[in-house]
Amino acid sequence: MKLPFEKIAIANRGEVAVRIIHACRELGVRTVLLHSEADVGTRAYRLADETVCIGPAPTAESYLQIDRNVKGALSKGAQAVHPGFGFLSENADFAQACVDAGLVFIGPRAETIRALGDKISAKRLIERAKVPTVPGYMGDDQKLETLVTEAERIGFPVIVKAAAGGGGRGMKVIRSRAEANELITSAQREALSAFGSATVFLEKYLDRAKHIEFQVFGDSNGKCVSLYERECSVQRRHQKIIEEALSPSLTPELREQMSKAAVTLAETAGYNGAGTVEFLVQDGKFYFLEMNTRLQVEHPVTEMVLGVDLVKAQILTAAKQFVLWKDADLKPRGHAIECRVYAEDPYNRGLPSTGELVGLEWPEGPGRRFEVGFEAGDEVTPYYDPMIAKIIVWDESRPRAIQKMLAVIEETIIFGVRANLPYLKAILSHPEFQAGTMTTQFIQTHFPEGLEPKELSEIQKTFVAKAMPLASGGGLTAGNGGAVTPLTALAAPWRNSWRLV
Repeated sequence: MKLPFEKIAIANRGEVAVRIIHACRELGVRTVLLHSEADVGTRAYRLADETVCIGPAPTAESYLQIDRNVKGALSKGAQAVHPGFGFLSENADFAQACVDAGLVFIGPRAETIRALGDKISAKRLIERAKVPTVPGYMGDDQKLETLVTEAERIGFPVIVKAAAGGGGRGMKVIRSRAEANELITSAQREALSAFGSATVFLEKYLDRAKHIEFQVFGDSNGKCVSLYERECSVQRRHQKIIEEALSPSLTPELREQMSKAAVTLAETAGYNGAGTVEFLVQDGKFYFLEMNTRLQVEHPVTEMVLGVDLVKAQILTAAKQFVLWKDADLKPRGHAIECRVYAEDPYNRGLPSTGELVGLEWPEGPGRRFEVGFEAGDEVTPYYDPMIAKIIVWDESRPRAIQKMLAVIEETIIFGVRANLPYLKAILSHPEFQAGTMTTQFIQTHFPEGLEPKELSEIQKTFVAKAMPLASGGGLTAGNGGAVTPLTALAAPWRNSWRLV
């Protein structure tokens, strides 16, 4: 059946933009990439059918500019906009601006985003649905003294969160009255900078909890289904690193209870499209955390265990051509794991590593999937999140999926910048992860400063000793046709101990 739009604008960048482009191609839809000046020449830029520059590198002047995104989409004749995740994906004003301009917004309705995207509003909604929530404060009084008093009432530790956003920004853990003023003020400042609103709320901080989210999907008639859960407990500074489907921690009874709660919330809100209801689980009880009204970074693990395509389903739903999967078809099979590959130094507290990606090699094979935002020759800039790619594996059981992921990481090659591959390998190999008992405190407990530098073997020391003078001193090597090229112009993997994973 022919879609009502022939061209979709993508208001995003990196690997999610590439993911959307691939889905559009399969549906026979052309794409327009709305990009910043810094993203000229990226993989998404090369793959898109058309491109529009919407501003300079800073997100506040490009990707967060509603007017520029809308005008960019209209300038190329796009009929719809896909916001991806992050940036304006949960911005109700952007969704409404698209509709007002005659564009189809591929996501929930603006009023739904407004009700669920605001964390305080969502918590009130789910309380009416009689779903447990973490004790906290969601009041309109945002004066510092009020927030400090409420934190004392709740009892430390308390977490302060931005009401208008997620992804770990505007989020601070307060462990005593002495640090409350400073951390609340800092959270408000971060929230204002990242989301345009300084409004925050407080929650009791559960320090032995698992972070488990349920994927839901609603059609244009308000009917919703649950696509089961993802385990997201491995987090650093509230940013997920490794995700799985399904969780190794839930009993069938608890899974059923949480799934029903997620669907109840979505249907109460008249939800349409892809959304995620996040919970904390501790001592056999679950508590609503938030609902993300967009596609999640970790959506591929759900796709792998259920055999669905969430991005195509989003597009078809926006076109009013999607019929929900039947419950009988949504039977999970096997286990999937996703690892986020970042350009960062795992031996230096995860410090971002920028520069040219001289070489990349992703080891293809059965049950292996790579969501990649870069190719060799592209540059990792300091302007955006340094995620290079996501590695997703599927196998018939969780132990075999872990084993496969370790093999894929071992075979992956990244030249030019440091990457967190050794860090991922250490996490996957840890007994607590392998047992599936990790909580949101896992990273803080076992890897608070990343990895300790690994000692080189005697053979490696000898190699480095011989290679480094050539690299730093402009040694020569023969190229095609006998031409000579300075080694400094070539990849120098020994500088980064790239295979010491």
